[in-house]
Amino acid sequence: MSSASKYASDSAAARQITPVIVNSCITGVLLSSRGPEYSPSNPNTSILPPSYYERYLSDKARRCLPNPIRKLLGPSRIPGMLSLFSGSPTPETFPYRAVTLTVSHPNIPNRDKSSRVALDGDLLKEALQYSDTGGIRRFVDWLYGLQERYHKRRHHDEGWSSSVGCGGQDLLFKAFTCLLDEGDSILVESPVYAGVIPIFHLLKCHTTEVATDPNGIVADDLERVLRNWPKDRPMPKLLYTVPYGCNPTGASATLERRLKVLNLAREFGFLIFEGGFTIATPEDWTYSKPQLLGIDDPYFYLYYGDAPRSPSYFQLEKEIPGTIGHVMRFDSFSKILSSGKHGYHALGNDIDVGFNVRDENRLRIGPNRHNNSSESLGEQAINDRFTDLIIPRLFSQTSSSMLQPPGLTQAVTYSLLNHWGYEGFQQHVDYISSVYRRKRDLFVAAMRRHLTGLAEWSIPEAGLFVWFKVLLPPVPGSKEGDSEDLIVRRALKEKVLALPGTSFFIDGRTSAYVRASFTMLAEEHFDEAMRRLAGVVNEMREEAGKQARL
Repeated sequence: MSSASKYASDSAAARQITPVIVNSCITGVLLSSRGPEYSPSNPNTSILPPSYYERYLSDKARRCLPNPIRKLLGPSRIPGMLSLFSGSPTPETFPYRAVTLTVSHPNIPNRDKSSRVALDGDLLKEALQYSDTGGIRRFVDWLYGLQERYHKRRHHDEGWSSSVGCGGQDLLFKAFTCLLDEGDSILVESPVYAGVIPIFHLLKCHTTEVATDPNGIVADDLERVLRNWPKDRPMPKLLYTVPYGCNPTGASATLERRLKVLNLAREFGFLIFEGGFTIATPEDWTYSKPQLLGIDDPYFYLYYGDAPRSPSYFQLEKEIPGTIGHVMRFDSFSKILSSGKHGYHALGNDIDVGFNVRDENRLRIGPNRHNNSSESLGEQAINDRFTDLIIPRLFSQTSSSMLQPPGLTQAVTYSLLNHWGYEGFQQHVDYISSVYRRKRDLFVAAMRRHLTGLAEWSIPEAGLFVWFKVLLPPVPGSKEGDSEDLIVRRALKEKVLALPGTSFFIDGRTSAYVRASFTMLAEEHFDEAMRRLAGVVNEMREEAGKQARL
Protein backbone atom coordinates (compact mmCIF):
# COMPACT_ATOMS: atom_id res chain seq x y z
CA MET A 1 0.00 0.00 0.00
CA SER A 2 1.40 3.42 -0.90
CA SER A 3 1.93 6.07 1.75
CA ALA A 4 -0.84 8.16 0.31
CA SER A 5 -3.39 5.35 0.27
CA LYS A 6 -2.26 4.16 3.70
CA TYR A 7 -3.03 7.49 5.29
CA ALA A 8 -6.20 7.95 3.29
CA SER A 9 -7.48 4.68 4.73
CA ASP A 10 -6.68 5.90 8.22
CA SER A 11 -8.93 8.96 8.03
CA ALA A 12 -11.91 7.14 9.52
CA ALA A 13 -9.81 6.06 12.48
CA ALA A 14 -8.65 9.63 12.91
CA ARG A 15 -12.26 10.78 13.17
CA GLN A 16 -12.97 8.16 15.82
CA ILE A 17 -10.50 9.70 18.26
CA THR A 18 -12.07 13.16 18.10
CA PRO A 19 -12.31 14.69 21.60
CA VAL A 20 -15.88 14.75 22.87
CA ILE A 21 -17.57 18.09 23.50
CA VAL A 22 -18.95 17.93 26.99
CA ASN A 23 -22.29 19.57 27.71
CA SER A 24 -22.07 20.06 31.42
CA CYS A 25 -22.00 16.45 32.49
CA ILE A 26 -19.44 14.35 30.62
CA THR A 27 -16.78 13.47 31.58
CA GLY A 28 17.31 25.03 20.03
CA VAL A 29 17.66 20.65 16.35
CA LEU A 30 18.26 22.29 13.07
CA LEU A 31 17.98 21.01 9.52
CA SER A 32 19.86 22.30 6.54
CA SER A 33 20.48 21.56 2.88
CA ARG A 34 23.15 19.54 1.17
CA GLY A 35 22.43 21.40 -2.00
CA PRO A 36 20.53 20.89 -5.24
CA GLU A 37 22.54 17.78 -6.10
CA TYR A 38 20.83 15.80 -3.33
CA SER A 39 17.91 13.55 -4.28
CA PRO A 40 15.44 12.15 -1.72
CA SER A 41 15.08 8.40 -1.38
CA ASN A 42 11.38 8.62 -2.29
CA PRO A 43 11.23 8.98 -6.10
CA ASN A 44 7.86 10.73 -5.80
CA THR A 45 9.31 13.62 -3.80
CA SER A 46 11.52 16.49 -4.87
CA ILE A 47 13.84 18.88 -3.07
CA LEU A 48 13.64 22.59 -3.70
CA PRO A 49 16.88 24.54 -4.30
CA PRO A 50 18.41 26.69 -1.55
CA SER A 51 17.90 29.88 -3.54
CA TYR A 52 14.20 29.87 -2.65
CA TYR A 53 14.97 30.54 0.98
CA GLU A 54 16.55 33.91 0.39
CA ARG A 55 13.04 35.34 0.10
CA TYR A 56 12.13 34.34 3.63
CA LEU A 57 14.79 36.35 5.41
CA SER A 58 13.81 39.49 7.25
CA ASP A 59 15.84 42.66 6.86
CA LYS A 60 17.13 42.14 10.40
CA ALA A 61 18.37 38.68 9.52
CA ARG A 62 20.17 39.99 6.44
CA ARG A 63 21.96 42.56 8.57
CA CYS A 64 23.00 40.01 11.19
CA LEU A 65 26.70 39.22 10.71
CA PRO A 66 28.45 35.99 11.74
CA ASN A 67 30.77 36.03 14.72
CA PRO A 68 34.30 36.24 13.21
CA ILE A 69 35.82 34.28 16.09
CA ARG A 70 33.36 31.42 16.35
CA LYS A 71 33.57 30.63 12.66
CA LEU A 72 37.17 29.51 13.28
CA LEU A 73 36.29 26.97 15.97
CA GLY A 74 36.06 24.24 13.34
CA PRO A 75 39.47 24.77 11.76
CA SER A 76 41.04 24.98 15.23
CA ARG A 77 40.19 21.29 15.75
CA ILE A 78 41.93 20.01 12.64
CA PRO A 79 44.57 17.45 13.74
CA GLY A 80 48.02 19.04 13.77
CA MET A 81 46.65 22.60 13.84
CA LEU A 82 48.71 24.88 16.11
CA SER A 83 45.91 27.20 17.16
CA LEU A 84 46.72 30.61 18.60
CA PHE A 85 43.39 32.24 17.84
CA SER A 86 41.12 31.16 20.70
CA GLY A 87 40.62 33.04 23.95
CA SER A 88 39.33 29.91 25.64
CA PRO A 89 40.54 29.33 29.21
CA THR A 90 42.94 26.48 29.97
CA PRO A 91 40.85 23.44 31.00
CA GLU A 92 43.23 22.60 33.86
CA THR A 93 42.12 25.78 35.61
CA PHE A 94 38.50 24.64 35.92
CA PRO A 95 37.81 23.65 39.56
CA TYR A 96 35.23 21.00 38.62
CA ARG A 97 36.53 17.45 38.42
CA ALA A 98 33.32 15.43 38.12
CA VAL A 99 29.56 15.73 38.37
CA THR A 100 27.53 12.78 39.61
CA LEU A 101 23.83 12.52 38.75
CA THR A 102 21.40 10.29 40.60
CA VAL A 103 18.68 9.37 38.12
CA SER A 104 15.56 7.25 38.28
CA HIS A 105 15.02 4.05 36.34
CA PRO A 106 12.93 4.84 33.24
CA ASN A 107 10.81 1.69 33.46
CA ILE A 108 7.50 2.17 35.32
CA PRO A 109 7.74 -0.97 37.55
CA ASN A 110 11.28 0.02 38.61
CA ARG A 111 10.65 3.74 38.91
CA ASP A 112 11.62 3.82 42.58
CA LYS A 113 15.07 2.46 41.75
CA SER A 114 17.92 4.80 40.88
CA SER A 115 21.41 4.74 39.45
CA ARG A 116 24.32 7.12 39.23
CA VAL A 117 25.65 8.70 36.07
CA ALA A 118 29.08 10.32 36.08
CA LEU A 119 29.79 13.41 34.03
CA ASP A 120 33.57 13.64 33.82
CA GLY A 121 36.54 13.38 31.49
CA ASP A 122 36.32 14.79 27.99
CA LEU A 123 32.56 15.33 28.17
CA LEU A 124 32.89 17.49 31.28
CA LYS A 125 35.73 19.47 29.70
CA GLU A 126 33.57 20.00 26.62
CA ALA A 127 30.63 21.05 28.78
CA LEU A 128 32.68 23.64 30.69
CA GLN A 129 34.43 25.09 27.63
CA TYR A 130 33.27 27.30 24.77
CA SER A 131 31.61 24.96 22.29
CA ASP A 132 29.73 24.91 19.00
CA THR A 133 26.93 27.37 18.38
CA GLY A 134 24.71 24.54 17.17
CA GLY A 135 25.20 22.29 20.18
CA ILE A 136 27.65 19.73 21.59
CA ARG A 137 28.22 17.24 18.80
CA ARG A 138 27.59 14.00 20.66
CA PHE A 139 24.31 15.44 21.97
CA VAL A 140 23.25 16.56 18.48
CA ASP A 141 24.08 13.09 17.14
CA TRP A 142 21.83 11.55 19.80
CA LEU A 143 19.03 13.87 18.69
CA TYR A 144 19.48 12.70 15.10
CA GLY A 145 18.79 9.18 16.27
CA LEU A 146 15.72 10.40 18.13
CA GLN A 147 14.26 11.85 14.92
CA GLU A 148 14.87 8.60 13.09
CA ARG A 149 13.06 6.66 15.79
CA TYR A 150 10.00 8.92 16.16
CA HIS A 151 9.67 10.58 12.75
CA LYS A 152 11.26 7.98 10.43
CA ARG A 153 13.75 10.56 9.12
CA ARG A 154 17.46 9.75 8.58
CA HIS A 155 19.51 12.90 8.32
CA HIS A 156 22.52 11.41 6.52
CA ASP A 157 20.24 9.87 3.86
CA GLU A 158 17.77 12.73 3.49
CA GLY A 159 19.81 15.89 3.89
CA TRP A 160 18.70 17.57 7.09
CA SER A 161 20.56 18.62 10.20
CA SER A 162 19.87 19.85 13.72
CA SER A 163 20.74 22.60 16.18
CA VAL A 164 20.30 22.98 19.93
CA GLY A 165 19.00 26.13 21.57
CA CYS A 166 18.12 27.51 25.00
CA GLY A 167 14.45 26.62 25.05
CA GLY A 168 11.42 26.86 22.84
CA GLN A 169 10.69 30.51 23.56
CA ASP A 170 14.27 31.46 22.71
CA LEU A 171 14.22 29.62 19.39
CA LEU A 172 10.74 30.77 18.45
CA PHE A 173 11.77 34.37 19.03
CA LYS A 174 14.91 33.94 16.92
CA ALA A 175 13.02 32.16 14.14
CA PHE A 176 10.29 34.79 13.97
CA THR A 177 12.91 37.55 14.02
CA CYS A 178 14.80 35.92 11.16
CA LEU A 179 11.68 35.64 9.01
CA LEU A 180 9.34 38.52 9.79
CA ASP A 181 9.63 42.21 9.01
CA GLU A 182 7.29 44.93 10.17
CA GLY A 183 4.05 44.64 8.22
CA ASP A 184 4.53 40.99 7.24
CA SER A 185 1.46 38.80 7.57
CA ILE A 186 1.34 35.61 9.60
CA LEU A 187 -1.37 33.03 10.19
CA VAL A 188 -2.02 31.83 13.74
CA GLU A 189 -4.32 29.34 15.35
CA SER A 190 -7.15 30.87 17.34
CA PRO A 191 -6.75 30.65 20.27
CA VAL A 192 -2.96 30.68 20.23
CA TYR A 193 -0.14 30.04 22.72
CA ALA A 194 0.03 33.28 24.73
CA GLY A 195 3.85 33.36 24.72
CA VAL A 196 4.07 34.26 21.02
CA ILE A 197 1.63 37.19 21.14
CA PRO A 198 4.19 39.67 22.57
CA ILE A 199 6.65 38.60 19.87
CA PHE A 200 4.18 39.41 17.11
CA HIS A 201 3.44 42.80 18.68
CA LEU A 202 7.16 43.52 19.04
CA LEU A 203 7.79 42.68 15.38
CA LYS A 204 4.68 44.66 14.32
CA CYS A 205 3.27 41.80 12.27
CA HIS A 206 -0.21 41.55 10.82
CA THR A 207 -1.88 38.43 12.21
CA THR A 208 -4.74 36.50 10.63
CA GLU A 209 -6.53 33.90 12.75
CA VAL A 210 -7.36 30.36 11.64
CA ALA A 211 -10.13 28.59 13.52
CA THR A 212 -9.55 25.57 15.75
CA ASP A 213 -11.89 23.07 17.40
CA PRO A 214 -11.45 19.87 19.46
CA ASN A 215 -9.87 18.26 16.35
CA GLY A 216 -7.15 20.89 16.16
CA ILE A 217 -6.64 23.41 13.38
CA VAL A 218 -9.62 23.64 11.02
CA ALA A 219 -7.97 22.92 7.67
CA ASP A 220 -11.07 24.03 5.74
CA ASP A 221 -10.85 27.45 7.38
CA LEU A 222 -7.16 27.65 6.50
CA GLU A 223 -8.05 26.91 2.88
CA ARG A 224 -10.79 29.56 2.93
CA VAL A 225 -8.35 32.17 4.25
CA LEU A 226 -5.70 31.34 1.65
CA ARG A 227 -8.05 31.23 -1.33
CA ASN A 228 -9.60 34.56 -0.38
CA TRP A 229 -6.39 36.35 0.47
CA PRO A 230 -6.45 40.01 -0.71
CA LYS A 231 -4.68 40.39 -4.04
CA ASP A 232 -2.96 43.60 -2.94
CA ARG A 233 -1.25 42.00 0.06
CA PRO A 234 1.74 39.63 0.07
CA MET A 235 0.81 36.11 1.06
CA PRO A 236 1.67 35.26 4.68
CA LYS A 237 5.08 33.76 5.28
CA LEU A 238 4.10 31.70 8.27
CA LEU A 239 1.37 29.61 9.82
CA TYR A 240 2.11 28.94 13.47
CA THR A 241 0.40 25.85 14.89
CA VAL A 242 0.77 23.39 17.79
CA PRO A 243 -0.38 19.95 16.54
CA TYR A 244 -0.38 17.85 19.75
CA GLY A 245 -2.03 18.85 23.03
CA CYS A 246 -2.22 22.48 21.97
CA ASN A 247 -1.70 25.19 24.56
CA PRO A 248 -4.32 26.35 25.55
CA THR A 249 -7.00 24.09 24.03
CA GLY A 250 -5.42 20.67 24.61
CA ALA A 251 -6.54 19.69 21.10
CA SER A 252 -4.53 17.39 18.83
CA ALA A 253 -4.94 17.73 15.07
CA THR A 254 -6.41 14.66 13.38
CA LEU A 255 -4.50 12.89 10.64
CA GLU A 256 -7.08 13.94 8.08
CA ARG A 257 -6.50 17.61 8.88
CA ARG A 258 -2.72 17.25 8.97
CA LEU A 259 -2.79 15.82 5.46
CA LYS A 260 -4.89 18.71 4.19
CA VAL A 261 -2.66 21.29 5.86
CA LEU A 262 0.41 19.65 4.30
CA ASN A 263 -1.25 19.63 0.88
CA LEU A 264 -2.16 23.31 1.28
CA ALA A 265 1.44 24.08 2.22
CA ARG A 266 2.59 22.45 -1.00
CA GLU A 267 -0.09 24.11 -3.12
CA PHE A 268 0.36 27.62 -1.76
CA GLY A 269 4.07 27.38 -1.09
CA PHE A 270 4.12 28.16 2.61
CA LEU A 271 6.39 26.46 5.13
CA ILE A 272 5.49 24.50 8.26
CA PHE A 273 6.96 25.06 11.78
CA GLU A 274 6.39 21.84 13.72
CA GLY A 275 8.07 21.59 17.07
CA GLY A 276 10.91 21.42 14.57
CA PHE A 277 11.87 23.53 11.62
CA THR A 278 11.85 22.76 7.87
CA ILE A 279 11.63 25.11 4.93
CA ALA A 280 10.77 24.86 1.26
CA THR A 281 8.90 26.54 -1.57
CA PRO A 282 7.32 25.14 -4.74
CA GLU A 283 8.94 25.67 -8.08
CA ASP A 284 5.88 27.45 -9.48
CA TRP A 285 5.98 30.14 -6.77
CA THR A 286 4.01 33.16 -7.97
CA TYR A 287 3.53 35.30 -4.87
CA SER A 288 5.62 38.26 -3.84
CA LYS A 289 6.83 36.48 -0.70
CA PRO A 290 6.98 32.80 0.23
CA GLN A 291 5.03 31.53 3.20
CA LEU A 292 6.06 29.57 6.25
CA LEU A 293 3.98 27.20 8.34
CA GLY A 294 5.42 27.08 11.84
CA ILE A 295 4.60 24.27 14.23
CA ASP A 296 5.62 24.40 17.86
CA ASP A 297 5.44 20.93 19.37
CA PRO A 298 6.40 20.76 23.06
CA TYR A 299 3.67 18.19 23.78
CA PHE A 300 4.54 15.57 21.16
CA TYR A 301 5.77 13.15 23.83
CA LEU A 302 2.83 13.87 26.16
CA TYR A 303 0.27 11.97 24.09
CA TYR A 304 -2.00 9.65 26.08
CA GLY A 305 -4.96 9.07 23.75
CA ASP A 306 -6.53 5.65 23.19
CA ALA A 307 -5.68 5.53 19.47
CA PRO A 308 -2.10 5.58 18.11
CA ARG A 309 -0.57 9.04 17.88
CA SER A 310 -0.92 10.60 14.42
CA PRO A 311 2.35 11.05 12.48
CA SER A 312 4.07 14.41 12.70
CA TYR A 313 4.15 16.78 9.75
CA PHE A 314 7.88 16.09 9.58
CA GLN A 315 7.18 12.38 9.03
CA LEU A 316 4.22 12.89 6.70
CA GLU A 317 6.21 15.19 4.44
CA LYS A 318 8.56 12.35 3.57
CA GLU A 319 5.87 9.67 3.23
CA ILE A 320 3.32 11.60 1.16
CA PRO A 321 4.51 12.19 -2.45
CA GLY A 322 5.29 15.81 -3.26
CA THR A 323 7.84 18.47 -2.44
CA ILE A 324 9.86 18.13 0.76
CA GLY A 325 10.83 21.10 2.85
CA HIS A 326 7.64 22.72 4.08
CA VAL A 327 8.02 21.72 7.74
CA MET A 328 9.97 23.52 10.44
CA ARG A 329 9.89 21.46 13.62
CA PHE A 330 10.60 22.60 17.20
CA ASP A 331 10.90 19.92 19.89
CA SER A 332 11.35 20.40 23.62
CA PHE A 333 12.56 18.45 26.64
CA SER A 334 11.07 21.00 29.04
CA LYS A 335 7.91 18.95 29.64
CA ILE A 336 9.56 15.53 29.85
CA LEU A 337 12.93 15.98 31.59
CA SER A 338 13.00 19.34 33.35
CA SER A 339 11.53 22.76 32.69
CA GLY A 340 14.27 24.42 34.75
CA LYS A 341 17.00 23.26 32.39
CA HIS A 342 14.57 24.09 29.57
CA GLY A 343 15.91 21.91 26.80
CA TYR A 344 14.54 22.47 23.33
CA HIS A 345 15.55 21.39 19.85
CA ALA A 346 14.39 22.19 16.38
CA LEU A 347 14.10 19.91 13.37
CA GLY A 348 13.90 20.90 9.79
CA ASN A 349 15.48 23.55 7.75
CA ASP A 350 16.73 25.53 10.61
CA ILE A 351 16.71 26.00 14.28
CA ASP A 352 16.59 24.73 18.84
CA VAL A 353 17.73 22.57 24.42
CA GLY A 354 14.94 23.44 22.35
CA PHE A 355 16.26 21.60 19.31
CA ASN A 356 15.40 22.24 15.68
CA VAL A 357 15.30 20.02 12.60
CA ARG A 358 15.19 20.92 8.96
CA ASP A 359 15.64 19.51 5.47
CA GLU A 360 19.20 19.95 4.30
CA ASN A 361 18.02 20.18 0.76
CA ARG A 362 16.66 23.59 1.60
CA LEU A 363 19.38 25.42 3.43
CA ARG A 364 22.85 24.14 2.88
CA ILE A 365 25.02 24.03 5.99
CA GLY A 366 28.23 22.82 4.47
CA PRO A 367 30.24 19.59 4.50
CA ASN A 368 28.63 16.36 5.59
CA ARG A 369 28.87 16.09 9.38
CA HIS A 370 30.02 12.50 9.06
CA ASN A 371 32.94 13.14 6.77
CA ASN A 372 36.50 13.65 8.02
CA SER A 373 36.17 17.39 8.33
CA SER A 374 36.58 18.73 11.87
CA GLU A 375 34.16 21.57 11.27
CA SER A 376 31.35 21.73 13.79
CA LEU A 377 27.71 21.95 12.80
CA GLY A 378 27.56 25.61 13.72
CA GLU A 379 30.68 26.53 11.83
CA GLN A 380 29.58 24.57 8.78
CA ALA A 381 26.58 26.84 8.62
CA ILE A 382 28.65 29.99 8.94
CA ASN A 383 31.23 28.94 6.38
CA ASP A 384 28.68 27.83 3.83
CA ARG A 385 28.28 29.78 0.61
CA PHE A 386 24.59 30.32 1.41
CA THR A 387 25.53 32.82 4.08
CA ASP A 388 22.34 34.86 3.67
CA LEU A 389 19.99 32.00 4.53
CA ILE A 390 18.14 31.20 7.71
CA ILE A 391 20.31 28.80 9.68
CA PRO A 392 23.44 30.95 9.61
CA ARG A 393 21.36 33.92 10.72
CA LEU A 394 20.01 31.96 13.65
CA PHE A 395 23.55 31.01 14.58
CA SER A 396 24.55 34.65 14.22
CA GLN A 397 21.81 35.72 16.61
CA THR A 398 22.97 33.16 19.16
CA SER A 399 26.67 33.91 18.80
CA SER A 400 26.00 37.65 19.08
CA SER A 401 23.93 37.36 22.24
CA MET A 402 24.88 34.28 24.30
CA LEU A 403 27.56 32.62 22.12
CA GLN A 404 26.13 29.10 22.51
CA PRO A 405 23.53 27.01 24.34
CA PRO A 406 24.75 26.23 27.88
CA GLY A 407 27.25 23.39 27.62
CA LEU A 408 26.62 21.97 31.08
CA THR A 409 22.87 21.73 30.44
CA GLN A 410 23.53 19.85 27.21
CA ALA A 411 26.05 17.52 28.85
CA VAL A 412 23.73 16.71 31.76
CA THR A 413 20.89 15.99 29.34
CA TYR A 414 23.09 13.90 27.06
CA SER A 415 24.50 11.90 29.99
CA LEU A 416 21.01 10.94 31.12
CA LEU A 417 19.76 10.13 27.62
CA ASN A 418 22.86 8.15 26.72
CA HIS A 419 22.57 6.22 30.01
CA TRP A 420 18.94 5.33 29.31
CA GLY A 421 19.29 4.76 25.57
CA TYR A 422 16.38 5.18 23.18
CA GLU A 423 14.44 2.30 24.73
CA GLY A 424 14.86 3.80 28.18
CA PHE A 425 13.76 7.19 26.87
CA GLN A 426 10.58 5.59 25.49
CA GLN A 427 9.94 3.92 28.84
CA HIS A 428 10.26 7.33 30.51
CA VAL A 429 7.83 8.82 27.98
CA ASP A 430 5.38 5.99 28.71
CA TYR A 431 5.65 6.78 32.41
CA ILE A 432 5.01 10.50 31.88
CA SER A 433 2.03 9.80 29.64
CA SER A 434 0.52 7.49 32.25
CA VAL A 435 0.93 10.17 34.94
CA TYR A 436 -0.79 12.86 32.90
CA ARG A 437 -3.53 10.55 31.69
CA ARG A 438 -4.35 9.70 35.30
CA LYS A 439 -4.33 13.36 36.30
CA ARG A 440 -6.52 14.26 33.33
CA ASP A 441 -9.05 11.56 34.22
CA LEU A 442 -9.25 12.67 37.85
CA PHE A 443 -9.49 16.33 36.90
CA VAL A 444 -12.24 15.76 34.33
CA ALA A 445 -14.11 13.63 36.85
CA ALA A 446 -13.99 16.55 39.32
CA MET A 447 -15.24 18.88 36.61
CA ARG A 448 -18.11 16.52 35.92
CA ARG A 449 -19.12 16.46 39.56
CA HIS A 450 -19.05 20.23 40.07
CA LEU A 451 -19.40 21.97 36.69
CA THR A 452 -22.28 19.96 35.26
CA GLY A 453 -24.63 22.50 33.69
CA LEU A 454 -22.13 25.31 34.24
CA ALA A 455 -19.49 24.62 31.57
CA GLU A 456 -18.67 22.79 28.35
CA TRP A 457 -15.34 21.18 27.61
CA SER A 458 -13.51 18.70 25.42
CA ILE A 459 -11.31 15.93 26.76
CA PRO A 460 -7.62 16.38 25.80
CA GLU A 461 -5.58 13.47 24.46
CA ALA A 462 -2.22 15.14 24.99
CA GLY A 463 -0.66 17.96 26.93
CA LEU A 464 -1.32 19.60 30.26
CA PHE A 465 -4.55 21.55 29.89
CA VAL A 466 -8.34 21.45 29.81
CA TRP A 467 -9.98 24.27 27.86
CA PHE A 468 -13.57 24.86 28.92
CA LYS A 469 -16.34 27.34 28.20
CA VAL A 470 -18.12 28.78 31.21
CA LEU A 471 -21.86 29.16 30.58
CA LEU A 472 -22.29 32.76 31.65
CA PRO A 473 -24.77 35.36 30.35
CA PRO A 474 -23.38 37.49 27.49
CA VAL A 475 -21.72 40.77 28.39
CA PRO A 476 -22.27 44.00 26.44
CA GLY A 477 -20.47 43.95 23.10
CA SER A 478 -20.04 40.16 23.06
CA LYS A 479 -22.13 37.07 22.32
CA GLU A 480 -20.71 35.25 25.33
CA GLY A 481 -19.76 35.74 28.95
CA ASP A 482 -16.52 37.16 30.32
CA SER A 483 -14.21 34.62 31.96
CA GLU A 484 -11.72 37.34 32.86
CA ASP A 485 -14.20 38.88 35.27
CA LEU A 486 -14.90 35.40 36.62
CA ILE A 487 -11.25 34.43 37.16
CA VAL A 488 -9.41 37.66 37.89
CA ARG A 489 -11.99 39.48 39.98
CA ARG A 490 -14.05 36.75 41.63
CA ALA A 491 -12.35 33.35 41.64
CA LEU A 492 -9.12 34.90 42.86
CA LYS A 493 -10.92 36.03 46.01
CA GLU A 494 -11.94 32.42 46.60
CA LYS A 495 -8.32 31.35 46.16
CA VAL A 496 -8.77 29.36 42.97
CA LEU A 497 -6.67 30.45 40.01
CA ALA A 498 -6.74 29.65 36.29
CA LEU A 499 -6.16 31.63 33.09
CA PRO A 500 -8.99 33.53 31.35
CA GLY A 501 -9.39 32.81 27.65
CA THR A 502 -8.75 36.41 26.62
CA SER A 503 -5.04 35.78 27.29
CA PHE A 504 -4.87 33.51 24.22
CA PHE A 505 -6.40 35.74 21.56
CA ILE A 506 -4.31 38.15 19.52
CA ASP A 507 -6.76 41.02 20.00
CA GLY A 508 -7.43 40.24 23.67
CA ARG A 509 -11.16 40.00 23.02
CA THR A 510 -13.72 38.94 25.57
CA SER A 511 -13.95 35.18 25.94
CA ALA A 512 -16.03 32.79 28.02
CA TYR A 513 -13.25 30.19 27.93
CA VAL A 514 -10.83 29.26 30.70
CA ARG A 515 -7.56 27.30 30.56
CA ALA A 516 -6.98 25.01 33.51
CA SER A 517 -3.80 23.03 34.11
CA PHE A 518 -4.07 19.74 36.00
CA THR A 519 -0.34 19.15 36.52
CA MET A 520 0.79 21.04 39.63
CA LEU A 521 -2.24 20.98 41.91
CA ALA A 522 -2.31 17.95 44.20
CA GLU A 523 -4.92 15.47 43.02
CA GLU A 524 -6.71 15.52 46.38
CA HIS A 525 -7.45 19.22 45.81
CA PHE A 526 -9.12 18.82 42.39
CA ASP A 527 -12.61 18.58 43.86
CA GLU A 528 -12.15 21.59 46.12
CA ALA A 529 -10.84 23.72 43.24
CA MET A 530 -13.84 22.81 41.09
CA ARG A 531 -16.23 23.36 44.01
CA ARG A 532 -14.89 26.88 44.54
CA LEU A 533 -15.03 27.66 40.84
CA ALA A 534 -18.59 26.35 40.57
CA GLY A 535 -19.62 28.54 43.49
CA VAL A 536 -18.31 31.65 41.74
CA VAL A 537 -20.05 30.71 38.47
CA ASN A 538 -23.36 30.18 40.25
CA GLU A 539 -22.95 33.51 42.02
CA MET A 540 -22.43 35.34 38.71
CA ARG A 541 -25.39 33.57 37.11
CA GLU A 542 -27.64 34.49 40.03
CA GLU A 543 -26.56 38.13 39.84
CA ALA A 544 -27.26 38.20 36.10
CA GLY A 545 -30.70 36.69 36.69
CA LYS A 546 -31.57 39.37 39.23
CA GLN A 547 -30.44 42.10 36.85
CA ALA A 548 -32.60 40.64 34.08
CA ARG A 549 -35.68 40.75 36.31
CA LEU A 550 -35.21 44.43 37.18
